[in-house]
Amino acid sequence: MTDTSRPPAPNTIETRPWLGVNYWSRVGGPRMWSRYDAVVVREELAVLAAHGLNVTRSFCFWPDFVPEPSQLDEDVLERFADFLDAHADAGLTTIPTFIVGHMSGENWDPSWRGDRDLYRDVWLVAQQAWFAGELARRFGSHPAISGWLVSNEMPLYGGPATIPEVDAWARLVVQAVRAGGATQPISLGDGAWGIETTGSDNGYSLRSLAPLVDFVGPHVYPMQDDQVRQFLAAAFACELSGSFGLPVVLEEFGVSSDFSSDENATHYYRQVLHTTLLAGAKGWLAWNNCDYDHIRHERPYSHHLFELHFGLVDSTGKPKPQLHELTRFGGVLDALGDEGWEPVRGDVALIVPTHFETAFPFTTEQYRRDIREGLFQAYIAAREADLPVVLERELDGLSGNARLYLSPSTKLLTAEGLDRIGELVEAGAWVYLSVFVGSTTNQRGPWLSGFEELFGTRQLLRYGLVNTIVDDVVTLDFERPLGDIAAGERLQFRAGGEASARAYLPAESVGAEVLAVDAYGNPALLCHRKGKGAALLCTYPLEYMASQVPAVNPESTWRLYSGLAEAAGVTRQVRVNDPRVITGTLRAHGGRETVVFVNTSPDRVVVAPITTLDLELGVEGELVLERFETATIAVTGCSELPHALGVAAGGAVAVAAAEGRDASIR
Repeated sequence: MTDTSRPPAPNTIETRPWLGVNYWSRVGGPRMWSRYDAVVVREELAVLAAHGLNVTRSFCFWPDFVPEPSQLDEDVLERFADFLDAHADAGLTTIPTFIVGHMSGENWDPSWRGDRDLYRDVWLVAQQAWFAGELARRFGSHPAISGWLVSNEMPLYGGPATIPEVDAWARLVVQAVRAGGATQPISLGDGAWGIETTGSDNGYSLRSLAPLVDFVGPHVYPMQDDQVRQFLAAAFACELSGSFGLPVVLEEFGVSSDFSSDENATHYYRQVLHTTLLAGAKGWLAWNNCDYDHIRHERPYSHHLFELHFGLVDSTGKPKPQLHELTRFGGVLDALGDEGWEPVRGDVALIVPTHFETAFPFTTEQYRRDIREGLFQAYIAAREADLPVVLERELDGLSGNARLYLSPSTKLLTAEGLDRIGELVEAGAWVYLSVFVGSTTNQRGPWLSGFEELFGTRQLLRYGLVNTIVDDVVTLDFERPLGDIAAGERLQFRAGGEASARAYLPAESVGAEVLAVDAYGNPALLCHRKGKGAALLCTYPLEYMASQVPAVNPESTWRLYSGLAEAAGVTRQVRVNDPRVITGTLRAHGGRETVVFVNTSPDRVVVAPITTLDLELGVEGELVLERFETATIAVTGCSELPHALGVAAGGAVAVAAAEGRDASIR
């Protein structure tokens, strides 16, 4: 049924991706509206425009805009109007954020709020809706406005709530914006930190809120113990956020110069931009435009000093190297064209269990954290194996479109999900599941059934006990080939994790073929041919173990996944067979294709891609990538050869000029 409660929003994100910054002027930071300097604002915007950015995210500091209930400060509105005009003059647009609220490590109430609840107090919700509606009515037709956000990280300001409470609050504020006449895309600015992306239920359910908003905006500031996990954390957040039919905008990401050198911050920006592009993101808003050294004695910076230095421009107005990285990335987006694009994928699906996004009775949040960590590590391994991976949610039924389904380090699936997996195997899919007993002692063991029927395997567990992995390294010795893994090949995996979780499944075959055994001769990987497909069971939680080991990537799971993909007949348009380099293909809606290569390592890497796109890389057929480097290569002649990557005479391939990196084609 069509939702007639709101007019359709013209979604410009798809055709003109947002590339910009979260913006406070260096004159005042959050207090810029009471210290507004039109000259400085225009200088700052000119720098952003000169570096190829097209949008800012701006903030309507609630205490300044609404000094009294139902009363707007007209002087502040006049400054805001000038701010919008300055954007238009610079060729930029902005995405105003209404309820601010929370900012950079502190919450800022209007003086009149008192102890009223931001979600549950009907009078205060009405005040929020009135404020948003009034700004929409006054400024909704301004050409500088390209979108709206309801809040800045409302979960940190209003705290958690129930899903119905958040839904009601969001619906009322969004409807007020639409009633005010604004038609631009709108979202909540909540960070996309709900249960479907984090496993923690704060009330902001993407599944429930999707009908109300026009895009999803993850805020991602990872703190990892592995370089590859650090680089790919934002991409994985975008993948998890992209399950609900809405464009994904990486609404906040960035690096404080107090936490990173400029060189390493630039590497981080480059990796995040390109890996989230491959993950399907359609917008990027860095945190933030400038540093604030001259207001370091003011809150919140006086107590959160590192918040002073997230800027792409320093406090004197000088661009940092990170800003130049955004400029280069803008050139990549320009080269993709203006008709929109999508990542090429679909032959491999990573199963997101229903238990990850559902707080079933007598389950714990730790279960969901375990699921996320295993999924993330599996996603990394799939990308390292150059698999065209897509996330599919068990709750949505599993599409049946993939040749290979991956269910990594699995403790929890529903009866419906297991039945569906059985149907997929019968119909011709290959399904891989690695068993995990969980990291808690609550009903420790796999909550699965039907091992014999589905996997041709009988488990030999002892109730209440685990079979501890005592070795620091787990080995899989292949007795039979699996795709491009030959019989006799050995894969090694570092063991890690909490004591009760560092366990394997003792099992024996009752119809399955034993492909690999562990160091003690026990079945470690079994394959059960069933119907037109195959079900493969790994008795070790490889993905969970890797997720618990620092500085582990790349590790051997990518090699296992590559073998699975070959055996399942997965099409990989481009392969490099080097887990340090990940690659993927983007297909523009007009049919043109672009291949992206990302070197996630500090090493200079030379690869010879294997491709179905007839990719020619000079006489030596090699692509050279310097440390933490990227390259984008445009596919030519696709109107005649939709799946071919053409080259110029003499075998020269053009790397997008705006990329401007040291990557070279031999």
